[in-house]
Parts: sequence; C-alpha cells; structure tokens
Amino acid sequence: MSISQEQANWFEQTFDALVGNVSKVLIGKRRTVELALTALISEGHLLLEDVPGTGKTSLARALGSTMKGTNSRIQFTPDLLPGDVTGITVYDQKQGEFVFHAGPIFANVVLADEINRASPKTQSALLEVMEEGQVTVDGETRHVAKPFLVVATQNPIEQAGTYRLPEAQLDRFMVKTSLGYPDHAATVSILESTAAAKPIVEPVISPKQVTAMIEMAREVHVEPTILDYVSRIIEATRTAKEVRLGSSVRGAMALLRGAKVWALSKGRTYVTPDDIKSLAEPVLAHRLVLDPEAEFDGVTSQAVIGQIMLEIEPPKEK
Repeated sequence: MSISQEQANWFEQTFDALVGNVSKVLIGKRRTVELALTALISEGHLLLEDVPGTGKTSLARALGSTMKGTNSRIQFTPDLLPGDVTGITVYDQKQGEFVFHAGPIFANVVLADEINRASPKTQSALLEVMEEGQVTVDGETRHVAKPFLVVATQNPIEQAGTYRLPEAQLDRFMVKTSLGYPDHAATVSILESTAAAKPIVEPVISPKQVTAMIEMAREVHVEPTILDYVSRIIEATRTAKEVRLGSSVRGAMALLRGAKVWALSKGRTYVTPDDIKSLAEPVLAHRLVLDPEAEFDGVTSQAVIGQIMLEIEPPKEK
C-alpha cells in the first residue's frame, strides 16, 4: 500500500504539533525533540547522555505526557533488581494461586533514569523487552503496551557507582543524542518562564493515532539506490581504520526506519539521501567501538561517521 500525499501532509502536521507541544518544556532543542519522536514512531528507543541539569528527564516526561497513554519512571540504582523492572509473580493466599504483579516496564513510555547506575544484571532485564516488546517472567511471556518507547538517561561525567552499558544493549537503542546547554536566547526564555507557571504538556495524540503513524511510515517508498547507499555506509563503518567494531545490521535497519519517518515528517512519501545524512550520526555513532589508539588520539565516533558521510557518494536524486 502506497502513501498518498494527503496522508503525508497529515503526518507532517501531526508531527509538527507533537514537536511544538514537547518544545514547551524543551526550549530551543527542536532537533533533539524531532529525534526523540522519530525513535517513538520508528518503534525504536532513545538514549540521552548529557551532563546534569540539561533537561534529560524533562524531555522524557514531556514525551510521555504528549501522548494519551501510560508512562512510568524507573530510577535505576545499584540495588535495583530485575523484578523491580519487569514485575514478579507472588503467591496470593486468598486466591490460592500465583499472581503476576506487572512492573513499570508495562507502559507506553518508560523513563529509565540514570540507567548506568544499575548493575549489569538489572540492565539486562531490558534486553528482551526493547527488542521484542515482550517480557518473560517465570516461563510465561507477556507483551507490553503499544506503542512502546524506552527513554534512558545517563550522566557521562559521574563514573563512581556506575556500570558502562555493554555494546549489545547500546545496539538496542535506535538513537543516542544529547541536549547540551541552551544558547543565550533560549536561556533567557527559560529564565523568563521561571517567574510564570510551569508549562504543562497536555496530551495531543492517542496511542491509536501513534500506531497509525507507525503503520504509515512503514509504507514510505525507498528506492534501491537508497538501500545501496545505506549498505555502503554500514560497510564503511566496519572498514574504517579507527574502528574496531562497526555497525550491525540492526543499525542499518534502524537508519532506514528512521529515514522513513524523517521523510514523512517533511511531507514526503519517499526517502532521499538527505534523510539518511540527517540521521546517520545519532543512529550509528553509538554502535561503533573505536580502536584504543584512535580514542587516545581524540578520535570520536561522531567524527568517524561524519568522515564516512563525506567519503560515501550519495545516489543522485531523480
């Protein structure tokens, strides 16, 4: 089924409305908000890594509030157990049977705050649900709500009492980005708003409408030349001299899914090379494992992706 231009226009208007609604809280961070919503509609997950006080938690809360679904927050700590995330089965004496008590993971938008503070055992509780949208407890599989988005935050400068996310878990986050400090104009606007009432993010879309957007994005047209372009980018991440481990096939699929959403958000029914270029760094950079010598020389994954995008020739648009 192909997407009509009328449907693309509706998608663009709805996407802009969502961005504007979340931006009431995140002033001057439109691109980050767009990336977050792209992850949601692409059925991916979002990792926010930034210094304290930049609005990571506020963004996650605003994403949950803008949709008329359920949202929850999990404060990750060293003593958090996997059952505290997924839920546990307990024996009910009145009923005479075991009853499952669902954990906070059973929500449309789940904020995993300071995810790197929990032990690897607890972090691994997210692996199945982030990939397959289901949780297996005591041999029984239970599906989580749809749409489903995990927004995880971590602080890169606080190393005491933290556990680095393994590559397998990083690969399950579709997008990794940061907010950064606001510019001068945005800072002034934020300071002005502190005297007024705190902005309230009202729900403007239902989970059913988000699901419709997800289905619509799947039907966006992709030329074979675009598929070839994505494949060449992924291969380049594996052969770059600064890289020890390149992007997985999951990364290639995430980039293509995100590009479809990005195209529709611009009112187009087809993917262009510019869509791929816009998302390459936030989708692929965190999946690379750099050579230790390159890291010592100050090379970053973002710089490697940037160089690859300059070297790989995009297909010519028709």
